[in-house]
Amino acid sequence: MKEKVKILDQEGINRAIMRIAHEIIEKNKGSVDLCIVGIRNRGVYIAQRIAASIKQIEGVDVLTGALDITLYRDDLALASGQPLVRKTEIDFDINDKNLVLVDDVLYTGRAIRAALDALIDFGRPRSIQLAVLVDRGHRELPIRADFVGKNIPTSKKESVEVHLKESDGSDEILILEKE
Repeated sequence: MKEKVKILDQEGINRAIMRIAHEIIEKNKGSVDLCIVGIRNRGVYIAQRIAASIKQIEGVDVLTGALDITLYRDDLALASGQPLVRKTEIDFDINDKNLVLVDDVLYTGRAIRAALDALIDFGRPRSIQLAVLVDRGHRELPIRADFVGKNIPTSKKESVEVHLKESDGSDEILILEKE
């Protein structure tokens, strides 16, 4: 049996998201020309929560979208079977916007590279910033997050699971020892 260690509970996740929202507002000097795009699947829910927090702080609705990176992944040829392609929903102009890309866990950086490639197909933002709920280290590409909810140093023998109410029924972040 895999050992599970809870790193953050619902309150911890909520605090991390609120802190990220404050940092985004501070770095961008408000919410003008700001848009947030989450990487499917959990990144979308985190992006929506960040946008809701910004609305609570600033009183402004921030444009929010969802990005599917399946066809941009560099490991697509290694996958067995048909890849599950989900819908990208960016129904606003990203040109000359300060775009915050959101994901749940930053690990090797390869998913973020794929997301950057996908975003460029939609336009040329003024800036692209990265917000992640968890940074676990072990980068293979020169990518870093601008906003991090929690840094969790891990070994490669461990995995990080982010559970969110919207997809999993509860909010928690766990570290599991791989067998």
